Amino acid sequence: MTKSISYQDAGVSIDNANLALNKIKNFAKSTFNERTLTEIGSFGGMFSGAFPEMSDPVLVASADGVGTKLKIAFDTGIHNTIGQDLVNHCVNDILVQGAKPLFFLDYFATGKLSPEITASVVEGISIACKENNCVLLGGETAEMPGFYADGEYDLAGFIVGVVDKSKVIDGKNIAAGDIVLGLPSNGLQTNGYSLARKLFFEVGGFQVDSFVEELGETVGEVLLKTHTSFLKPLEKLLDSGKIKGLAHITGGGFLENIPRILPENVSVEIKRGTWNAPSVFGLMQKLGNVADSEMFRTFNMGIGMIVICAAEDKDFLNNNLGECFEIGRVVGGKNKVDILS
Repeated sequence: MTKSISYQDAGVSIDNANLALNKIKNFAKSTFNERTLTEIGSFGGMFSGAFPEMSDPVLVASADGVGTKLKIAFDTGIHNTIGQDLVNHCVNDILVQGAKPLFFLDYFATGKLSPEITASVVEGISIACKENNCVLLGGETAEMPGFYADGEYDLAGFIVGVVDKSKVIDGKNIAAGDIVLGLPSNGLQTNGYSLARKLFFEVGGFQVDSFVEELGETVGEVLLKTHTSFLKPLEKLLDSGKIKGLAHITGGGFLENIPRILPENVSVEIKRGTWNAPSVFGLMQKLGNVADSEMFRTFNMGIGMIVICAAEDKDFLNNNLGECFEIGRVVGGKNKVDILS
């Protein structure tokens, strides 16, 4: 008699998927609010689209991942912060247009599903969602045998926020003479990890548990520092009319991200030494003899968010942003960034 082949025989465990779902349901439900109209497990998440406090609400959406920072999570076995990285990254991406987050969806895919690891990742997602007043509305957990190496997974997120159309921040009024402020990052955040891993592990010969005197921590601890959300310091200032432009410094660093918000007739000059750059960046540059231009095009260099304002508004913003630095200015030019010594 021919053996009956099951989905389990093909490497997919529906039982493990159900176990993972049961573990993460409470994490997701802890983020729900009065706008949440469905439970976890529905085919689609439902969220109230009523915005009576806005005259012309505009939805702002973004999707992203955390890149090869995942490799550090795999190597250290620490999975409860990578979800926070994902949410905070996505929150910042819509924040730059003045949008506040409404809800978040995640995609988690792996070769062999571990309910414990999945739950740990989703717990991190739920923590960041609560911190950002954002509902974890749903997501997808996929078991894909043979597609990922053992113990590895992929993670992506999708976020939707809202902003009143009259309060969209788009950079169109940025002009020569404006001031560039920088909000400090928490290390590498989620960009540049392919180069960072090469520098630390291939060039420097470090392991994730290597203690580095210059950093005062292990390599793994430094590289797993959580991506900062800038919603809290900026939230009450978004409607002030004093912010002309915001740029999230992620993949592409200063050189690629700041021009995305500049009009065609201006450029930005950034003055090095005007902020406290974490020592990890200097160490990486030294390890690989990395050119300045490559550093500023790959990493955030200690600045996670750029705020551009008129010169007369810089004191107001400085006084209300908490820790920030005046790091540059807007000049006439052709939509580029120059790094000055």
